Amino acid sequence: MKTKLTAMLLCLGQILALAGCAGKAQATNLMEDVAPEPIATETADDNTAETEDAALAVKDFAVRLFQQCAQEGENTLVSPVSVLYALAMTANGAAENTRTQMEAVFGVSLEALNPYLSAYMDTLPSGENYKLTAANAIWFREDECLTVRQDFLQLNANYYNADIYKTPFDQQTLEEINDYVSEHTDGMVKDILDKISDDAVMYLVNALAFDAKWQTIYTENEVRSGDFTLEDGTVRETELMYSEESKYLEDENAAGFIKYYKDGAYAFVALLPKEGVTVADYVASLTGIGLSAMLENAQDVTVEAAIPKFTSEYSTELSEALAAMGMTDAFDPDLANFSLLGEYENGNICISRVLHKTYIAVNEKGTQAGAATVVEMVAETALEAPEETKVVYLNRPFVYLLIDCETNTPIFMGTVMDVG
Repeated sequence: MKTKLTAMLLCLGQILALAGCAGKAQATNLMEDVAPEPIATETADDNTAETEDAALAVKDFAVRLFQQCAQEGENTLVSPVSVLYALAMTANGAAENTRTQMEAVFGVSLEALNPYLSAYMDTLPSGENYKLTAANAIWFREDECLTVRQDFLQLNANYYNADIYKTPFDQQTLEEINDYVSEHTDGMVKDILDKISDDAVMYLVNALAFDAKWQTIYTENEVRSGDFTLEDGTVRETELMYSEESKYLEDENAAGFIKYYKDGAYAFVALLPKEGVTVADYVASLTGIGLSAMLENAQDVTVEAAIPKFTSEYSTELSEALAAMGMTDAFDPDLANFSLLGEYENGNICISRVLHKTYIAVNEKGTQAGAATVVEMVAETALEAPEETKVVYLNRPFVYLLIDCETNTPIFMGTVMDVG
């Protein structure tokens, strides 16, 4: 199967697994039998109402997921794109109310989302000084009780170019999945899967890696020691990178700037809540429409900017966050309906865990970031302004994004609450 390289999107990882298999065997890649079929897709920048609706829905999903994950006082980093790819692959196996709820959380139908995400992958730029690589894969248990529908596999091969593996769910499978994620995140995300659950029948996985150099790399005299003040007043000494930027952002509660990577294909977006506004309150105030409008209406104003050098790792299990967003049936063994995915002879298939893990490093040269999402499926017994200079020093907690500059889609969204 051809691997799709696209700048910041994707390595959604969903894996469905079940117990009851013994023996160690190399995973069998079924892509020889499930080759992607040609599909008619629109490019992500086509000016069609359906494409525009899907693009806005993706941004809105990003903000809502970020709001559910952000924890007060702690650094947070999620890749909404990775999560969305993994969940979209999973949703292709959902039916009736389970599917309806998942589409409501996405904010768009799968009939519109599948082609949009497929086209989005293809349009993401890659060059000598920047890259975004993504990979999708599905592992399912080699078990006579498990029947996986060919239509489900074909759909995910067509739209997500997913590798498909049939394997005994044993220790070697665990290592293969973790190795796959590590390889496709350039080693930034490791050991995302802690165990193969006894009742797991399938895992759907997305992995994403981003690496880009700044448009203008910081010189030695532009990096100086400075203070970073936490919300409780604690002061940390850190290294701040000073520069002059040209795109200023502002809304009612925050000011910020856009800093571009090489060739302007991707950008780092910084949003500093105004004095008296906490990061938590600012995150809660965000909307997909508002964020999109702010990015599209960036002001051409000189910004004296400072960014702390930082490295952040984050991991979370998203089932509670997704349930709070309205996706409840998918996790309920009595109510889940994944009949379009397949069936298990002695139980009902549902989502057990949605594991998400991220990494980012921001320094003088640029940014490296990785993300992976794994969906674990189990079978359970049913139960315009005048020119002026702005100053935005990120010397206290702030919100940041990594976006593609064609659609302004947040590939990563995070908070820096502490640099210690």
